[in-house]
Amino acid sequence: MTPGNRVLVVDDDAALARALAINLKAHGWDVTVAHNGTEALDAASSARHDVVVLDLGLPDIAGLDVIEGIRGWSHVPIVVLSARQLGEDKVDALDAGADDYVTKPFAMNELLARLRAAVRRGAPAAEPDEPVIEAGDLVIDLARRTVTRSGEEVRLSPTEWGLLEVLVRHRGRMVGRQQLLHEVWGPAYSSETNYLRVYSAQLRRKLEQDPAHPRHILTHPGAGYRFEP
Repeated sequence: MTPGNRVLVVDDDAALARALAINLKAHGWDVTVAHNGTEALDAASSARHDVVVLDLGLPDIAGLDVIEGIRGWSHVPIVVLSARQLGEDKVDALDAGADDYVTKPFAMNELLARLRAAVRRGAPAAEPDEPVIEAGDLVIDLARRTVTRSGEEVRLSPTEWGLLEVLVRHRGRMVGRQQLLHEVWGPAYSSETNYLRVYSAQLRRKLEQDPAHPRHILTHPGAGYRFEP
């Protein structure tokens, strides 16, 4: 592994996190350590990392929520490191966006090999996006999955957030109707274009100063939608 690859280690077990940091540094890694989900999201959004090692059993935020928070704006490879060995836990982690799953106890050489493979699979062109997007009086935090308007938090349903997230990740570009339906609702909903009309209208009511003349959530008739910062 080329010296200088950056890894974010997230584990609330201070002794294990320290041992991991020592071993990874000895193999040429640049290591950042976080002991809970809040620290993990802060570290992931404030600096670029080549891979994240994440324990699921965190004291403040569920590990799955941390994965989803990072996936809201970044393609950084995530390797879960967990004592949970049930198949459902692995499936849930991979579905949430993890790239690999290593169970405790583990051999250090195996973990190093998994990390090297994860970094190789990571697309060099997929640089992390800005986690916080400012658009007029809106502040959209893709890592924490929150929106504020003029300093006040706007409560969005999971589906409203899903639609907004996809549009914001492609901001300035039109996203086709089928792509939106596939990413937000799933492949079985590819013809339900009425869902897009309903939910885009709901987002405009919550986010636009003048929903009848939107500035941010724009429609391309018969084609798709676009988020304009």
